[in-house]
Amino acid sequence: MDHFWVVTWTDLAEPYEQRIVSHPTVNLTITHDFHRIAGVIRGGFSYTMRAAGRVLGTRFRPGGFRPFLIGPVSDLTGRFTEISDMYGEAGATLVDQVLAEPDPQAAIAHVETFLQSLDPRPDPLTEEVVALVALAESDISMTRVDELAARSGRSVRSLQRLFRDYVGIGPKWVIRRFRLHEAAERVYQGLDLATLATELGYTDQAHLTRDFTAAVGMTPAAYARLRNPA
Repeated sequence: MDHFWVVTWTDLAEPYEQRIVSHPTVNLTITHDFHRIAGVIRGGFSYTMRAAGRVLGTRFRPGGFRPFLIGPVSDLTGRFTEISDMYGEAGATLVDQVLAEPDPQAAIAHVETFLQSLDPRPDPLTEEVVALVALAESDISMTRVDELAARSGRSVRSLQRLFRDYVGIGPKWVIRRFRLHEAAERVYQGLDLATLATELGYTDQAHLTRDFTAAVGMTPAAYARLRNPA
C-alpha cells in the first residue's frame, strides 16, 4: 500500500462539499456514510461533509491493489464496491471495528491486520508497474504513451494490457492525469494557459481547459481565482 489517510471534522455549521481530483489509485475508505473500495475514477467526484465525522482511507500504490484482488483491477474502474461485498464477513467485521474505534491509530491497525490476513503474494509485475507510474508522474516532459513504452522496454499494446490489469486504467489516462495535476499547480503559480498547454503536450489551450474542467470541476481561471482571491 502507499499510505493511510485520516480526515476528521467537527461542528460544521453548514455542509461542506470537498471536490476530489482522482489519482490512478485504489482506495479503501471507511466512514459512517460509506465503507467501500474505490477503483480508479476517471472524472472528478466529491464528498459532502456534515456536522462531525471521520474518514479513514487506505491508498494503495498504483498497481498495488492487484495482489488483494482476484482478477484485473480494471474490473473496479469507475466503481465503488462495498467492502463486505468484496470480502464477506471478514470485510463487515473490519468496518465494524474501524467505526467503533475512536483512536485513528488503533483503527489503522485494524486495517493493517485485515490486509495482512488476506495474505497477498509478492508479484514482480506490481513493482514494475509502480516504477512506471512513478516515472510518468515525475517526468513532466512525458506526454505520450509511446514515450513510456520505450522507457519500459515494452510495446505500446503490452503496456496498455499491463496497466489495465494492474492499475485499472490505460497509460494514456495515467499520463494525462498527472499532467493535469501539474497544470493545477502551475495555474496556481500564475503560468498562462497557452504556455502551460504547450509544455504539457496539449494541442491547444481549449483542449487543456476542457480536460482541466472535467477533472477539477471548474475552469483553470476559476481555480486560479479560488487559490488566489483578489
